[in-house]
Parts: sequence; structure tokens; C-alpha cells
Amino acid sequence: MLTKIEKDFAIGGDLHVSRIGFGAMRLTGKGIWGQPEDKAQALQVLKCAIDLGVNFIDTADSYGPDVSEQLIAEALYPYPRDLVIGTKGGLLRSGPNIWTPDASPKHLKEALDGSLKKLRVDRIDLYQLHRIDPKVPAAETFAFLKQAQAEGKIKHIGLSEVNVQEIKHAEQFFRVVSVQNMYSVDNRKWENVLKYCEDNGIAFIPWYPLNAGAVEKSKILHEIAQARSSTIHQVALSWLLHKSNNILLIPGTSSVQHLEENMKSASLILNDSDLQALEKL
Repeated sequence: MLTKIEKDFAIGGDLHVSRIGFGAMRLTGKGIWGQPEDKAQALQVLKCAIDLGVNFIDTADSYGPDVSEQLIAEALYPYPRDLVIGTKGGLLRSGPNIWTPDASPKHLKEALDGSLKKLRVDRIDLYQLHRIDPKVPAAETFAFLKQAQAEGKIKHIGLSEVNVQEIKHAEQFFRVVSVQNMYSVDNRKWENVLKYCEDNGIAFIPWYPLNAGAVEKSKILHEIAQARSSTIHQVALSWLLHKSNNILLIPGTSSVQHLEENMKSASLILNDSDLQALEKL
């Protein structure tokens, strides 16, 4: 585990962000489908995130679909100068909780152009491939992303839910600056990917950093949270910040209260005993 916890990370070497950002998936309707039940609250959460120091927001054209990106622009445009918005493409939506990969160049072009329009920007700071599509040769997908970057539509490119071999394949086409895989204190399937990213200066962005709430079942987390006068969610997020300095957190919520709680994770310092206990999970 780390002896010094860095507060910031430079995505691609030049996009300097705080290591706790905001994931905008949960701002949409139930099943990540349609408009939020309380749009005013969703807009307030985004504004509050900026007020609390967030300067990295993660979204995707498939969240809603389209809704998350539209809310971000409505709440925050014109954007603060230091705000980095990362979005993703490569999934189709046909209903609540239904996700179908489509990483064909045709679909990605439509998705990318749509994201540019909805976010009201000329270039996406960080564009991440939502999934490698088994129906499409990966080389075709990567070639499209490389071309879109050359055209100036994308500044930096990342991947999601990939293994080391797939990252290396993509690196034959462009520099991979971020990887977004499922990872949490109690789910470390992608440990080797985290290590590869750490060794190569690639941002590692855990999705489901609380393992869809499964961390609440951990006795160790409860004990540490009680000893630290914090919540188990704060302990789980703090562990990720302690794990590696290339980890960027994007906990999502539609509640200002939960947002404020999540942000406090950055100031929660775990001692060696805490970290050793958590490492065994």
C-alpha cells in the first residue's frame, strides 16, 4: 500500500484532476433509463459537485440514453476551465437495464458526434470505449478511435472492462491513458490490470467501487468505520485511494448528502493495521 497519498493525477500527463471525481450514471431514471424523477435535484448534485472541488466527471451517451450528458451541459455549461469531462461510447440501449455492445465505427461515429453536441464541446477530453464488441474486429474499432483523435474530436482515449492483452493491442493504435474496470476492496478480479496501469502511468478508474453495496456485508469494514467515526462507504473509497496513486474514483449518486459523504473519503486516513486487515478481504 502507499506511504504517500497523492491528491491529484494527470490523465494523459496533462489533464490534472482531483482523485475523487463524480460518476454521472445515477442521475438518470430508474434502470439508467429516461429522465430523473427529480430533475432539479440532479442539476443541484452536479453543481454541488463542482462546489466541493470535483473537476473530473464521468458519463456516457448510453446513460439515459443521452440524459446524463444533457444534464451535465444544462447544469454546468459554460464549464469551469479546469473541469475534465470523460464520456464513453460503444453500448446500445433498448430499455431499462438493457445494454448491448456496438463498437462498430458507424455506431461510434454517431455516438461521438452526439456526445460532442449534447455536451456542447468541440472536443472530448477523455473518450472511453465502453466495451470491446465481440462482433466487430477490435482493430476496426481502434482504427476509428485513432482517426477521430487525429481529426481533433478526441483529446485522449481510454478503455473499459479490458484485460492487459487488449490494452496492449489498443496501444498499437493510440496511447491508452485510462482503463475503467470493475474493482473494489472486495472484488479484485482485475488486480493485474491495475498493476499494468500503475506501471505505465495509466489512470485506473474503478466502476462499482462499492461493489453495488456489497461492501456493507464486510465485518472488517464495519469495525474500521466505527473506529474512524466514518461510514463503511467512506472506508471502502479511502482504501482505493490508499491502494495506488493512479486510481481515480468516480462514485455516483443522485443525492447531495451522499455526494458530500463520498467527498469526505479523501480526508480519511487509514493506518497500517486498517490497511492490512482490508488487504485480506
